Amino acid sequence: MFGYYLDLAVRSFRRNKALTVLMVVAIALGIGASMTTLTVLHVLSGDPLPGRSGTLYYPQVDPRDNSGLMPGKEPPMQLTEIDGFNLLRAKKADRQALMTGGSVPIQPDSAAIDPFYVEARYTTADFFAMFGAPFRYGRGWDAADDEAKARTVVIGSELNERLFGGANSVGRTLRIAGGLFRIMGVLGDWAPSPHFYDLNTGSYGYAEQVFIPLQTALDLHVAHNGSSDCWGNGTGGVGSIYPSATCVWMQFWVQLDTPAKAADYKQFLIQYSEQQKALGRFMKAPNVRLRNVMQWLAYWQVVPDDVRLQAGLAFGFLLVCLVNTVGLMLAKFLRRAGELSVRRALGASRRALFAQLLIESGVVGLVGGVGGLLLAMFGLWVVRHQPSDHAPLAHLDPAMLLTTFLLALVASLLAGMLPAWRACQVAPALQLKSN
Repeated sequence: MFGYYLDLAVRSFRRNKALTVLMVVAIALGIGASMTTLTVLHVLSGDPLPGRSGTLYYPQVDPRDNSGLMPGKEPPMQLTEIDGFNLLRAKKADRQALMTGGSVPIQPDSAAIDPFYVEARYTTADFFAMFGAPFRYGRGWDAADDEAKARTVVIGSELNERLFGGANSVGRTLRIAGGLFRIMGVLGDWAPSPHFYDLNTGSYGYAEQVFIPLQTALDLHVAHNGSSDCWGNGTGGVGSIYPSATCVWMQFWVQLDTPAKAADYKQFLIQYSEQQKALGRFMKAPNVRLRNVMQWLAYWQVVPDDVRLQAGLAFGFLLVCLVNTVGLMLAKFLRRAGELSVRRALGASRRALFAQLLIESGVVGLVGGVGGLLLAMFGLWVVRHQPSDHAPLAHLDPAMLLTTFLLALVASLLAGMLPAWRACQVAPALQLKSN
Protein backbone atom coordinates (compact mmCIF):
# COMPACT_ATOMS: atom_id res chain seq x y z
CA MET A 1 0.00 0.00 0.00
CA PHE A 2 2.82 2.38 0.89
CA GLY A 3 4.43 1.79 -2.52
CA TYR A 4 1.13 2.58 -4.23
CA TYR A 5 0.78 5.86 -2.32
CA LEU A 6 4.40 6.70 -3.07
CA ASP A 7 3.80 6.15 -6.78
CA LEU A 8 0.78 8.49 -6.63
CA ALA A 9 2.93 11.08 -4.83
CA VAL A 10 5.61 10.95 -7.54
CA ARG A 11 3.00 11.39 -10.26
CA SER A 12 1.55 14.35 -8.37
CA PHE A 13 4.98 15.96 -8.11
CA ARG A 14 5.48 15.64 -11.85
CA ARG A 15 2.15 17.33 -12.57
CA ASN A 16 2.88 20.26 -10.24
CA LYS A 17 6.62 20.76 -10.56
CA ALA A 18 6.63 24.46 -9.68
CA LEU A 19 4.67 24.02 -6.45
CA THR A 20 6.76 20.99 -5.51
CA VAL A 21 10.00 22.92 -5.99
CA LEU A 22 8.69 25.84 -3.93
CA MET A 23 7.72 23.53 -1.07
CA VAL A 24 11.07 21.73 -1.12
CA VAL A 25 12.96 25.05 -1.16
CA ALA A 26 10.88 26.42 1.73
CA ILE A 27 11.55 23.32 3.85
CA ALA A 28 15.25 23.26 2.90
CA LEU A 29 15.80 26.92 3.80
CA GLY A 30 14.11 26.54 7.17
CA ILE A 31 15.91 23.30 8.00
CA GLY A 32 19.27 24.60 6.82
CA ALA A 33 19.09 27.78 8.92
CA SER A 34 17.76 26.08 12.05
CA MET A 35 20.17 23.13 11.92
CA THR A 36 23.18 25.39 11.44
CA THR A 37 22.44 27.32 14.62
CA LEU A 38 21.16 24.27 16.50
CA THR A 39 24.37 22.38 15.75
CA VAL A 40 26.49 25.25 17.04
CA LEU A 41 24.34 25.44 20.18
CA HIS A 42 24.55 21.65 20.59
CA VAL A 43 28.34 21.66 20.34
CA LEU A 44 28.81 24.57 22.74
CA SER A 45 26.38 23.31 25.38
CA GLY A 46 27.45 19.66 25.24
CA ASP A 47 28.88 17.58 28.07
CA PRO A 48 32.70 17.82 27.92
CA LEU A 49 33.12 14.53 29.82
CA PRO A 50 30.18 12.20 29.13
CA GLY A 51 29.84 9.58 31.81
CA ARG A 52 32.13 11.42 34.23
CA SER A 53 30.74 14.93 34.64
CA GLY A 54 28.11 13.88 37.18
CA THR A 55 30.76 12.80 39.70
CA LEU A 56 33.19 15.71 39.28
CA TYR A 57 32.58 18.74 41.52
CA TYR A 58 34.04 22.21 41.94
CA PRO A 59 34.22 23.31 45.61
CA GLN A 60 34.04 26.99 46.55
CA VAL A 61 34.74 28.62 49.91
CA ASP A 62 34.81 32.30 50.87
CA PRO A 63 38.00 33.58 52.55
CA ARG A 64 37.39 37.28 51.83
CA ASP A 65 37.02 40.01 54.42
CA ASN A 66 33.77 41.87 54.98
CA SER A 67 34.67 45.05 53.10
CA GLY A 68 31.87 45.90 50.70
CA LEU A 69 30.48 42.37 50.57
CA MET A 70 26.84 41.50 51.12
CA PRO A 71 25.99 38.38 53.18
CA GLY A 72 25.22 35.35 51.03
CA LYS A 73 27.04 36.68 48.00
CA GLU A 74 28.48 34.07 45.64
CA PRO A 75 31.90 32.82 46.87
CA PRO A 76 34.98 33.45 44.75
CA MET A 77 35.28 31.25 41.69
CA GLN A 78 38.81 30.19 42.64
CA LEU A 79 40.80 29.32 45.76
CA THR A 80 43.77 30.80 47.55
CA GLU A 81 46.94 28.73 47.55
CA ILE A 82 46.52 28.06 51.29
CA ASP A 83 42.94 26.80 50.97
CA GLY A 84 43.74 24.82 47.86
CA PHE A 85 46.49 22.85 49.57
CA ASN A 86 44.45 22.48 52.77
CA LEU A 87 41.57 20.90 50.87
CA LEU A 88 43.93 18.80 48.74
CA ARG A 89 45.75 17.34 51.75
CA ALA A 90 42.51 16.69 53.63
CA LYS A 91 41.81 13.92 51.08
CA LYS A 92 38.08 13.90 51.75
CA ALA A 93 37.19 12.99 48.14
CA ASP A 94 37.73 9.88 46.04
CA ARG A 95 40.16 11.92 43.96
CA GLN A 96 41.18 15.58 43.98
CA ALA A 97 43.26 17.85 41.76
CA LEU A 98 44.57 21.34 42.50
CA MET A 99 45.76 23.33 39.52
CA THR A 100 46.38 26.57 37.73
CA GLY A 101 47.30 27.60 34.20
CA GLY A 102 50.52 28.90 32.72
CA SER A 103 52.64 29.41 29.67
CA VAL A 104 56.17 28.02 29.38
CA PRO A 105 59.04 28.38 26.89
CA ILE A 106 60.20 25.19 25.15
CA GLN A 107 63.79 24.96 23.97
CA PRO A 108 64.06 22.07 21.46
CA ASP A 109 67.23 19.98 21.20
CA SER A 110 67.27 20.51 17.46
CA ALA A 111 68.87 23.76 16.35
CA ALA A 112 66.53 23.73 13.36
CA ILE A 113 63.56 24.50 15.63
CA ASP A 114 63.43 27.89 17.33
CA PRO A 115 62.30 28.13 20.98
CA PHE A 116 58.58 28.70 21.38
CA TYR A 117 55.91 29.06 24.05
CA VAL A 118 53.09 26.60 24.75
CA GLU A 119 50.12 26.65 27.12
CA ALA A 120 50.75 24.68 30.31
CA ARG A 121 48.82 23.26 33.25
CA TYR A 122 50.38 22.98 36.70
CA THR A 123 48.43 20.31 38.54
CA THR A 124 48.52 17.35 40.91
CA ALA A 125 48.70 13.62 40.25
CA ASP A 126 44.99 12.76 40.18
CA PHE A 127 44.29 15.14 37.28
CA PHE A 128 44.65 12.56 34.52
CA ALA A 129 42.64 9.78 36.15
CA MET A 130 39.88 12.16 37.30
CA PHE A 131 39.30 13.64 33.88
CA GLY A 132 39.89 10.47 31.89
CA ALA A 133 42.80 11.89 29.90
CA PRO A 134 43.98 9.12 27.51
CA PHE A 135 47.68 8.32 27.22
CA ARG A 136 49.27 7.42 23.92
CA TYR A 137 52.57 6.61 25.62
CA GLY A 138 53.60 6.28 29.25
CA ARG A 139 51.59 7.55 32.21
CA GLY A 140 51.19 10.44 34.60
CA TRP A 141 53.19 11.06 37.76
CA ASP A 142 52.10 9.98 41.25
CA ALA A 143 51.57 11.70 44.61
CA ALA A 144 55.17 10.99 45.63
CA ASP A 145 56.37 12.98 42.60
CA ASP A 146 54.13 15.85 43.70
CA GLU A 147 55.66 15.97 47.18
CA ALA A 148 59.21 15.50 45.86
CA LYS A 149 58.76 18.40 43.40
CA ALA A 150 59.92 16.06 40.68
CA ARG A 151 61.15 17.43 37.36
CA THR A 152 58.71 15.32 35.37
CA VAL A 153 56.31 16.34 32.61
CA VAL A 154 53.43 14.99 30.56
CA ILE A 155 53.12 16.47 27.08
CA GLY A 156 50.31 16.66 24.55
CA SER A 157 50.20 14.79 21.26
CA GLU A 158 50.60 18.00 19.26
CA LEU A 159 53.84 18.93 21.03
CA ASN A 160 55.10 15.34 20.77
CA GLU A 161 54.47 15.43 17.02
CA ARG A 162 56.23 18.77 16.69
CA LEU A 163 59.33 17.77 18.67
CA PHE A 164 59.65 14.01 18.18
CA GLY A 165 57.70 13.28 15.02
CA GLY A 166 54.99 11.44 16.98
CA ALA A 167 57.40 8.74 18.25
CA ASN A 168 57.37 7.39 21.80
CA SER A 169 59.25 10.10 23.70
CA VAL A 170 58.81 8.67 27.22
CA GLY A 171 62.10 8.87 29.11
CA ARG A 172 63.52 11.65 26.99
CA THR A 173 64.30 15.06 28.43
CA LEU A 174 62.69 18.36 27.55
CA ARG A 175 64.08 21.77 28.39
CA ILE A 176 61.29 23.91 29.83
CA ALA A 177 61.90 27.43 31.15
CA GLY A 178 65.62 26.69 31.33
CA GLY A 179 65.24 23.46 33.32
CA LEU A 180 65.40 19.82 32.22
CA PHE A 181 62.27 17.70 32.67
CA ARG A 182 61.89 13.97 32.07
CA ILE A 183 58.90 13.05 29.90
CA MET A 184 56.70 10.53 31.76
CA GLY A 185 53.77 10.40 29.38
CA VAL A 186 52.30 11.59 26.11
CA LEU A 187 48.57 12.25 25.93
CA GLY A 188 46.40 11.11 23.06
CA ASP A 189 43.95 13.43 21.34
CA TRP A 190 42.30 15.09 24.34
CA ALA A 191 40.86 18.58 24.48
CA PRO A 192 37.60 18.80 26.48
CA SER A 193 35.27 21.44 25.13
CA PRO A 194 34.31 23.62 26.89
CA HIS A 195 37.58 23.91 28.80
CA PHE A 196 35.54 23.30 31.95
CA TYR A 197 38.29 22.76 34.54
CA ASP A 198 39.63 26.31 34.09
CA LEU A 199 37.25 28.67 32.35
CA ASN A 200 39.43 31.65 33.30
CA THR A 201 41.87 30.79 30.52
CA GLY A 202 39.14 30.42 27.89
CA SER A 203 35.99 28.39 27.34
CA TYR A 204 36.72 27.02 23.85
CA GLY A 205 39.68 26.36 21.60
CA TYR A 206 42.13 26.02 24.48
CA ALA A 207 44.31 22.94 24.99
CA GLU A 208 47.45 22.71 27.11
CA GLN A 209 50.47 20.86 25.71
CA VAL A 210 52.57 20.70 28.88
CA PHE A 211 51.53 19.34 32.29
CA ILE A 212 53.88 19.88 35.23
CA PRO A 213 53.50 18.87 38.91
CA LEU A 214 52.04 21.86 40.73
CA GLN A 215 54.61 22.03 43.52
CA THR A 216 57.41 21.79 40.97
CA ALA A 217 55.95 24.75 39.08
CA LEU A 218 55.58 26.77 42.29
CA ASP A 219 59.14 25.96 43.31
CA LEU A 220 60.50 27.06 39.92
CA HIS A 221 58.22 30.11 39.66
CA VAL A 222 57.27 29.37 36.08
CA ALA A 223 54.90 31.88 34.52
CA HIS A 224 51.27 31.89 35.68
CA ASN A 225 48.37 32.60 33.32
CA GLY A 226 44.80 33.25 34.36
CA SER A 227 42.80 35.59 36.52
CA SER A 228 43.24 36.45 40.19
CA ASP A 229 40.96 38.27 42.60
CA CYS A 230 42.56 39.99 45.59
CA TRP A 231 41.32 41.88 48.63
CA GLY A 232 42.84 43.79 51.53
CA ASN A 233 46.57 44.25 50.94
CA GLY A 234 46.72 41.37 48.47
CA THR A 235 48.11 41.94 45.03
CA GLY A 236 48.52 40.01 41.87
CA GLY A 237 49.72 43.06 40.02
CA VAL A 238 52.07 43.47 37.10
CA GLY A 239 55.52 42.10 37.83
CA SER A 240 54.46 39.48 40.39
CA ILE A 241 54.70 35.87 39.23
CA TYR A 242 52.13 34.52 41.67
CA PRO A 243 49.41 36.34 43.62
CA SER A 244 49.68 36.78 47.37
CA ALA A 245 47.97 34.84 50.14
CA THR A 246 44.95 37.13 50.00
CA CYS A 247 44.23 36.35 46.35
CA VAL A 248 42.17 33.57 44.82
CA TRP A 249 43.81 32.14 41.71
CA MET A 250 43.75 28.32 41.84
CA GLN A 251 41.18 25.79 40.65
CA PHE A 252 40.28 22.69 42.67
CA TRP A 253 38.22 19.72 41.49
CA VAL A 254 37.10 16.67 43.41
CA GLN A 255 35.65 13.33 42.37
CA LEU A 256 32.71 12.17 44.51
CA ASP A 257 31.28 8.91 43.24
CA THR A 258 27.89 9.02 45.00
CA PRO A 259 25.36 11.73 45.95
CA ALA A 260 25.90 10.82 49.62
CA LYS A 261 29.62 11.56 49.28
CA ALA A 262 28.79 14.89 47.62
CA ALA A 263 26.51 15.81 50.54
CA ASP A 264 29.21 14.82 53.04
CA TYR A 265 31.81 16.84 51.18
CA LYS A 266 29.65 19.96 51.22
CA GLN A 267 29.27 19.53 54.98
CA PHE A 268 33.06 19.20 55.19
CA LEU A 269 33.43 22.54 53.36
CA ILE A 270 31.14 24.18 55.92
CA GLN A 271 33.16 22.71 58.80
CA TYR A 272 36.40 23.80 57.14
CA SER A 273 35.09 27.36 56.78
CA GLU A 274 34.06 27.42 60.45
CA GLN A 275 37.51 26.17 61.44
CA GLN A 276 39.27 28.82 59.35
CA LYS A 277 37.03 31.51 60.84
CA ALA A 278 37.97 30.34 64.34
CA LEU A 279 41.64 30.61 63.34
CA GLY A 280 41.07 34.20 62.16
CA ARG A 281 41.62 33.58 58.45
CA PHE A 282 37.97 33.73 57.35
CA MET A 283 35.91 36.72 58.39
CA LYS A 284 32.42 35.61 57.37
CA ALA A 285 30.02 32.83 58.18
CA PRO A 286 30.49 29.70 56.00
CA ASN A 287 29.62 30.50 52.41
CA VAL A 288 30.25 27.44 50.25
CA ARG A 289 29.12 25.95 46.93
CA LEU A 290 29.61 22.52 45.37
CA ARG A 291 28.59 22.19 41.71
CA ASN A 292 29.17 19.34 39.30
CA VAL A 293 30.54 19.94 35.81
CA MET A 294 27.27 20.71 34.04
CA GLN A 295 26.03 22.89 36.91
CA TRP A 296 29.34 24.76 36.85
CA LEU A 297 29.06 25.38 33.09
CA ALA A 298 25.45 26.55 33.52
CA TYR A 299 26.52 28.96 36.27
CA TRP A 300 29.29 30.36 34.09
CA GLN A 301 26.88 30.66 31.13
CA VAL A 302 29.57 29.42 28.77
CA VAL A 303 27.25 29.42 25.75
CA PRO A 304 27.45 32.93 24.22
CA ASP A 305 24.18 34.88 24.26
CA ASP A 306 24.44 35.62 20.54
CA VAL A 307 24.43 31.87 19.79
CA ARG A 308 21.17 31.40 21.71
CA LEU A 309 19.69 34.44 19.96
CA GLN A 310 20.69 33.14 16.53
CA ALA A 311 19.13 29.75 17.31
CA GLY A 312 15.87 31.44 18.34
CA LEU A 313 15.79 33.56 15.19
CA ALA A 314 16.55 30.54 13.00
CA PHE A 315 13.67 28.54 14.46
CA GLY A 316 11.44 31.58 13.96
CA PHE A 317 12.50 31.53 10.32
CA LEU A 318 11.71 27.78 10.18
CA LEU A 319 8.20 28.56 11.47
CA VAL A 320 7.74 31.16 8.71
CA CYS A 321 8.89 28.60 6.13
CA LEU A 322 6.41 26.05 7.50
CA VAL A 323 3.54 28.54 7.31
CA ASN A 324 4.41 29.17 3.68
CA THR A 325 4.64 25.44 3.06
CA VAL A 326 1.17 24.97 4.58
CA GLY A 327 -0.19 27.54 2.13
CA LEU A 328 1.51 25.90 -0.84
CA MET A 329 0.30 22.43 0.15
CA LEU A 330 -3.23 23.71 0.68
CA ALA A 331 -3.24 25.24 -2.80
CA LYS A 332 -1.84 22.05 -4.31
CA PHE A 333 -4.22 19.66 -2.54
CA LEU A 334 -7.34 21.74 -3.18
CA ARG A 335 -6.39 21.98 -6.86
CA ARG A 336 -6.70 18.19 -6.94
CA ALA A 337 -10.16 18.18 -5.40
CA GLY A 338 -11.66 16.66 -8.55
CA GLU A 339 -9.16 13.79 -8.60
CA LEU A 340 -9.71 13.10 -4.91
CA SER A 341 -13.50 13.14 -5.37
CA VAL A 342 -13.28 10.57 -8.15
CA ARG A 343 -11.24 8.31 -5.87
CA ARG A 344 -13.80 8.78 -3.11
CA ALA A 345 -16.60 7.89 -5.53
CA LEU A 346 -14.70 4.73 -6.52
CA GLY A 347 -14.61 3.60 -2.90
CA ALA A 348 -11.47 5.18 -1.36
CA SER A 349 -11.96 6.19 2.28
CA ARG A 350 -11.07 9.56 3.74
CA ARG A 351 -8.44 7.82 5.85
CA ALA A 352 -6.79 6.42 2.70
CA LEU A 353 -6.78 9.83 1.02
CA PHE A 354 -5.42 11.46 4.16
CA ALA A 355 -2.61 8.87 4.34
CA GLN A 356 -1.78 9.44 0.66
CA LEU A 357 -1.51 13.21 1.12
CA LEU A 358 0.59 12.84 4.27
CA ILE A 359 2.99 10.55 2.42
CA GLU A 360 3.32 13.26 -0.23
CA SER A 361 4.12 15.73 2.55
CA GLY A 362 6.67 13.32 4.02
CA VAL A 363 8.43 12.90 0.68
CA VAL A 364 8.61 16.69 0.33
CA GLY A 365 10.11 16.81 3.83
CA LEU A 366 12.75 14.19 3.09
CA VAL A 367 13.82 15.88 -0.12
CA GLY A 368 13.79 19.21 1.68
CA GLY A 369 15.84 17.59 4.45
CA VAL A 370 18.55 16.66 1.95
CA GLY A 371 18.60 20.24 0.70
CA GLY A 372 18.56 21.51 4.30
CA LEU A 373 21.49 19.25 5.16
CA LEU A 374 23.54 20.67 2.31
CA LEU A 375 22.65 24.22 3.39
CA ALA A 376 23.51 23.37 7.02
CA MET A 377 26.90 21.98 5.98
CA PHE A 378 27.56 25.16 4.04
CA GLY A 379 26.41 27.27 6.98
CA LEU A 380 28.72 25.42 9.38
CA TRP A 381 31.59 25.88 6.92
CA VAL A 382 30.92 29.61 7.04
CA VAL A 383 30.81 29.51 10.87
CA ARG A 384 34.17 27.73 11.01
CA HIS A 385 35.72 30.62 9.13
CA GLN A 386 34.50 33.21 11.63
CA PRO A 387 37.00 34.88 14.02
CA SER A 388 35.68 33.15 17.15
CA ASP A 389 37.30 30.72 19.59
CA HIS A 390 34.38 28.29 19.26
CA ALA A 391 34.18 28.46 15.44
CA PRO A 392 36.44 25.40 14.77
CA LEU A 393 34.01 23.22 16.76
CA ALA A 394 31.11 23.72 14.35
CA HIS A 395 30.80 20.25 12.83
CA LEU A 396 27.75 18.10 12.12
CA ASP A 397 27.95 14.92 14.21
CA PRO A 398 25.83 11.77 13.58
CA ALA A 399 23.25 12.79 16.19
CA MET A 400 22.67 16.15 14.50
CA LEU A 401 22.63 14.47 11.08
CA LEU A 402 19.76 12.25 12.24
CA THR A 403 18.07 15.25 13.85
CA THR A 404 18.16 17.08 10.52
CA PHE A 405 16.09 14.44 8.75
CA LEU A 406 13.75 13.88 11.68
CA LEU A 407 13.10 17.61 11.94
CA ALA A 408 12.49 17.87 8.19
CA LEU A 409 10.10 14.90 8.22
CA VAL A 410 8.17 16.03 11.30
CA ALA A 411 7.99 19.61 10.05
CA SER A 412 6.64 18.56 6.65
CA LEU A 413 4.10 16.17 8.17
CA LEU A 414 2.86 18.88 10.52
CA ALA A 415 2.68 21.31 7.61
CA GLY A 416 0.74 18.78 5.55
CA MET A 417 -1.85 17.76 8.16
CA LEU A 418 -4.14 20.79 7.82
CA PRO A 419 -4.10 20.89 3.98
CA ALA A 420 -4.63 17.10 3.83
CA TRP A 421 -7.53 17.24 6.28
CA ARG A 422 -9.06 20.21 4.44
CA ALA A 423 -8.77 18.45 1.06
CA CYS A 424 -10.46 15.34 2.46
CA GLN A 425 -13.46 17.36 3.61
CA VAL A 426 -14.48 18.38 0.06
CA ALA A 427 -17.86 16.84 -0.82
CA PRO A 428 -17.34 14.38 -3.75
CA ALA A 429 -20.85 14.92 -5.12
CA LEU A 430 -20.35 18.66 -5.58
CA GLN A 431 -17.00 18.18 -7.29
CA LEU A 432 -18.30 15.47 -9.63
CA LYS A 433 -21.38 17.56 -10.51
CA SER A 434 -19.32 20.68 -11.26
CA ASN A 435 -16.91 18.63 -13.38
